[in-house]
Amino acid sequence: MLIMNPRVRIYNRFNRFWHWSQALLIILLVVTGFEIHGSFSLLGFERAVGLHNWLAGAFGVLVAFAIFWHLTTGQWQHYTPTRQHLRQMTGFYLRGIFRGEPHPFKKTEIAKLNPLQRLTYLSLKLLIFPIQGLTGLAYYYYNDLAARGHLPNGVGKIALLHTAGAFVLLAFLIAHVYLTTTGETPTANLKAMITGWENRPAEAVAAPAPAPPPPPPATEND
Repeated sequence: MLIMNPRVRIYNRFNRFWHWSQALLIILLVVTGFEIHGSFSLLGFERAVGLHNWLAGAFGVLVAFAIFWHLTTGQWQHYTPTRQHLRQMTGFYLRGIFRGEPHPFKKTEIAKLNPLQRLTYLSLKLLIFPIQGLTGLAYYYYNDLAARGHLPNGVGKIALLHTAGAFVLLAFLIAHVYLTTTGETPTANLKAMITGWENRPAEAVAAPAPAPPPPPPATEND
């Protein structure tokens, strides 16, 4: 027979706040950044620069707060790399996802991320975010730093590295949105990140065996 497993709480309030705030800020930073780069015109150069700088400051505050929260609550352990199920997840994303195979990883509140997600998010936090932050600060304080002789090679390499990081973030956003639609339903993962709860799919469970008949009553001859 089929039964519906109970809902499982995966994301607490801070997880959802951190996710949606981070997503909004990154999207706006990418949009304003590419306008500054001259890819299109929406707000105008000066307004785009001002908004981009403000958004970068807000993102820095958010990251600092998130680091404090992860360290004090032990949530940093969700990003610890692991080889467990790594081969299965790689095969699922390369082949199984296109064949309709079941997802090999089941999220829980104490293990929210599969091995590839752990590696991806850890790389963003330890590599891409610092690169964007440091090159952005070098951009912002370029005149002061150049005047002191700290940037003898000019702004060209800084611009190239900052733009490359922006393309990495854009590629991540596109892949992330696509993979969000590959749950049990196209909106299942989205709903889980909004409500914090995930519904488990129906599973086939064997019906319980009938109870054995009671023994016959004892007689006086016994």
